[in-house]
Amino acid sequence: MFLDESLRRIRMLLQGRHFQEELEEEMRLHREMRQQEYVARGETPEAAQRSANRRFGNPTNLREKSYRNWGWSWLESLMQDLRFGIRSMLRSPALTIVALLSLALGIGANTAIFSFIDTLMLRSLPVKDPSQLMFFGREGDSGITDDIASTTLYSYPFFREMQKRNNVFSDVAALMSMVNGVHGIIEGQDAMQPMRVQLVSGSYFPTLGVQAIQGRILTEADDNTEGDHPVVVVSYAWWKRALASDPAVLNRKLTLGTTTFDIVGVVPPEFFGTSVGEAPDMWAPMSMIRFVPPLWDGYKKNFWEGMYLIGRLKPGVSQEQATSNVNVLYQQIIRSFPDVDLSARNAGYLKRAHVDLTSMSKGLSSLRRRFSDPLRVLMGITSLVLLIACANIANLLLARSTARARELAVRQALGAGRLRIVRQLLTESLVLALTGGLLGIGLARIADRLLLRMISGGPDLVPLDVSINTHLLLFTFAVTVTTAILFGIIPAFRSTRLELTEALKDGRGSSSKGSSRSRLGKVLIVSQIALSLVLMVGAVLFIRTLVDLNNVDTGFNREGVLRLDIDSNVTGLKSEDPRMIAMFQEIEQRVSALPGVKAASFASFLFSQGSWNTSIRVVGQNLNDQVNVKHNVVGNAYIATMQIPLLAGRTFGPQDTATSHKVGIISERMAKDLFPAGVNPLGLHYYAGYTGTDPKPNEEIEVIGVVKDVKFGSLQERPQYIDYLPNPQHPWGYGTLGVRYTGDFDAVSRGVQLAIHSVNPRLPISHLGTLDEQVSRTLTYHRIVAQLSAFFGLLAVFLSCIGIYGLMSYMVGKRTNEIGIRIAIGASRASVRWLVLREIALLTAIGIAIGVPVTMASSRIVAAMLSGLHGADAASILASVVALLAVALLAGYLPARRAARVDPVVALRYE
Repeated sequence: MFLDESLRRIRMLLQGRHFQEELEEEMRLHREMRQQEYVARGETPEAAQRSANRRFGNPTNLREKSYRNWGWSWLESLMQDLRFGIRSMLRSPALTIVALLSLALGIGANTAIFSFIDTLMLRSLPVKDPSQLMFFGREGDSGITDDIASTTLYSYPFFREMQKRNNVFSDVAALMSMVNGVHGIIEGQDAMQPMRVQLVSGSYFPTLGVQAIQGRILTEADDNTEGDHPVVVVSYAWWKRALASDPAVLNRKLTLGTTTFDIVGVVPPEFFGTSVGEAPDMWAPMSMIRFVPPLWDGYKKNFWEGMYLIGRLKPGVSQEQATSNVNVLYQQIIRSFPDVDLSARNAGYLKRAHVDLTSMSKGLSSLRRRFSDPLRVLMGITSLVLLIACANIANLLLARSTARARELAVRQALGAGRLRIVRQLLTESLVLALTGGLLGIGLARIADRLLLRMISGGPDLVPLDVSINTHLLLFTFAVTVTTAILFGIIPAFRSTRLELTEALKDGRGSSSKGSSRSRLGKVLIVSQIALSLVLMVGAVLFIRTLVDLNNVDTGFNREGVLRLDIDSNVTGLKSEDPRMIAMFQEIEQRVSALPGVKAASFASFLFSQGSWNTSIRVVGQNLNDQVNVKHNVVGNAYIATMQIPLLAGRTFGPQDTATSHKVGIISERMAKDLFPAGVNPLGLHYYAGYTGTDPKPNEEIEVIGVVKDVKFGSLQERPQYIDYLPNPQHPWGYGTLGVRYTGDFDAVSRGVQLAIHSVNPRLPISHLGTLDEQVSRTLTYHRIVAQLSAFFGLLAVFLSCIGIYGLMSYMVGKRTNEIGIRIAIGASRASVRWLVLREIALLTAIGIAIGVPVTMASSRIVAAMLSGLHGADAASILASVVALLAVALLAGYLPARRAARVDPVVALRYE
């Protein structure tokens, strides 16, 4: 009933002319029937018509009552306001274009940044009741450890015990903390394809409440015995991309390493896994861990800890209750393993260990940890830009209201109430804001793609869904309405405070009213200047940080090094296999012999590729198990390839074989801090991975060289403890090759790839690029913040310039008579120009005076994101102040010049 009535009223609104014609026809018929009735009683036609009209009543009142009963008068009035607002925008094309451009940039920037905040920080996992999911530990650690007291990474046997013995979770699931990047072959295809495989327990999908759209999910039956269940469930995106949405997907097979897997299911398109920004291509049961490259062997090991655990709370169980139960079980399970080492050292760690359960509702995300602060800063920056745009548009509307003074005065004189006029003007502002919002959404879609590519830091886009959704539309609508109120409310109320007599006489209102508008315009200009200064100083700080980081001494020569990855897992050989070691050495030799190549070496880590950390014990020194050393397994020519200065001793050579005494090269900081002071470390010995038990003789490492400290994980880190170990003595199935070269990159890269395939044509080559690019990618978020803050800082200054120009033009127009008199009585053109420029300089100075303390306070918020800077300094503020003052004076020069060229005769005739 309500729906029918609503539809009828909407039809009334849309088809008003049709309803009006029907109403007029119905009233005419009523009058004619009444007239015929009076004629039948004996009255003349003329008298009958007069009587019928009197009896019928006032047709205007009847029309209005009918309209109120048939439709929504408020909606019809709103539609009238909207139509008038659109016509008003079209009558002022210059103002409309400037306002729309400002709004589109401001709203579009806010929408684009919010889309990433929504994806990374606000959106819940696309699973059943995500709020009931708990993560064991605190997100941050990943990889594999054998620490006895790890409270984030767990072993598979620990998971099974926790699953069986807890009484607070309806189920518990395990997943590897790292996604396996492998190369596999799809049945029926020859070429190897990169694939991202996530190893999960059989309870993973049931715990999340995810069902397959084709086939089935993985179950406990797939995870009960090691090596017996070669099956995978694939993602919807991979099924669509790699198999072209083949309807017979359940009959397809693929080979990973040397094992053939059956595809048994496809998950829904919205499910990307449990880590935002990773999106595995497929999921394999943990029982196949030894058969999915890199062929880890941890299924049955009690202290091979590399898995995350997720639990779903039972109904009625609180997070505090679950935490208490988990920590009791944690101690019991660890202590119950037969191979537990409860030495005094380990017992102390275990006693202090505490598992914190954290909400898993929004999933895990390394991107969230890296970009949450930059996104918040950028959101603040874009909000300030939008505020400046609102102040700018408000100024323009105030100036425009002068030209509309007579129109508004006529409306009030004819009986329009003040609130009715305010509503009309706010509706015009809303039309402007909604149009700007629609344009902003279009700009946001473009900006999202650009920002996604910037965040990705390479050719492969990070799998983030930043498409338009309900959250985004609601946010944009809220921003749009708020914006309309911000820039429209003051001009709307100001425009209705007219002195009707003055306004009707000259169309501009009283001089006092003009003065009031000028004062308000000046306040808005000062606000714009202050906010612009905040943004400019922020941009300068972020740019200086980026420049400083780019100029950091890495300790190695990042220029002229080609780097690539190979997937040695396709060979099916173990890292310690002599054939694998020989293959790496042969590749290094063949590549080194190429024209233009100076040196080539494999390494487990080049730069920012993770780390292998353990404690060490220097022979003759006390153990400090709080100190971790980063180990890098490398080829013989690694030091030469990276051009790391050798400070003492020698580098690796052919004499350092698998059977020779173990040797290592240590970093300068490691030599100073971990070895006896004042003693040459060359020839001294240490044990890597020391756990407190008696070391084995074959684990002893002799120091043969000391090299300069290098940046290992990031450009911001302090000097690290690093040692370099030769691959034959510490076999590592590494796949990163560094090649120092001269000449053309493309020619060298083709030669390197041919040399690799001449040794083994099956080796997949990926991530071909330069070391300099790899280092630069670690500055991705610094670069994003610097570039975007610079862009928005310039945009803010540009908007402020428009505001200054608009206000000064308005003021010059209002003071034309005064300026004419000044010139007529002898004022020079220069003094008139200075009259206007002085006003601009004063407003800018006031804005700067307000902006400086605000900038100082704001800079402390972003101090953690600055490198080598502790907030706004004098140089950054001074540079921004000078630039802002120069631009402001430039913006006011045109109105000042126009004022200086006023013809006194014309000006005196003006009033």
